[in-house]
Amino acid sequence: MTWSIIYRERDTGRIAVAVATKFFAVGARVPYVAPRKGAVCTQALLNPLYGPRGLRLIDDGVGAADVVRLLTDADDGRAHRQLHVLGADGRFAGYTGAECVPWCGHWTGDDFSVAGNMLAGPQVVSETVRVLRERADLDLPRRMIAAMKAGERAGGDKRGKQSAALVIYGDQDWSELDLRVDDHIEPLLELARLENASRERWTEFRGFLATRENPAGVFDRATIDAAIAAATEKAQAAE
Repeated sequence: MTWSIIYRERDTGRIAVAVATKFFAVGARVPYVAPRKGAVCTQALLNPLYGPRGLRLIDDGVGAADVVRLLTDADDGRAHRQLHVLGADGRFAGYTGAECVPWCGHWTGDDFSVAGNMLAGPQVVSETVRVLRERADLDLPRRMIAAMKAGERAGGDKRGKQSAALVIYGDQDWSELDLRVDDHIEPLLELARLENASRERWTEFRGFLATRENPAGVFDRATIDAAIAAATEKAQAAE
């Protein structure tokens, strides 16, 4: 009932997850990210324990294939589960249970993985992969959304549309972006609108937040407002 991407940006180490489905509030249940370390997506007849357990394994240094094995071996319902993982070893691995609703399957590469079930066909995954590879000209959030839109154009979830999400972590413990569309007639279009809205203030503002290197961050409002105003003026001039 879902398809999703886990992506690791090679030059920055940023980790991104995008997901869409005909189900309510997919962003609350499918994606789990350990900043700078790895990620887990649990889907199909999802097991919500996979996320927290998977992140603990990744935090302990477990590689992708072993995370998948340890989670599924301990689950009597594994035939109904699907998951894919970016492990502590920097590799990707996936699992699609024999009882997942077709079309179902997963794909793993060097920089990302894609998995889906209850889809219109394998073209949903292949088109998602194709666009993610080809649109390196886009920055990470828009590249992820473009790939998900391609999968939707190829048929997406065969039941229809309802929710979508995009989460991105950089080198801090808080997310650079965490967007959730819980119930919408066009969830990926709404996700794209929210991503665009995030550029109005959030993208610049987050650069002033507390970090491990600077635990207080920047809290002078005049400095923050001036930087946001300058960024807005620059963006408008570029249009």
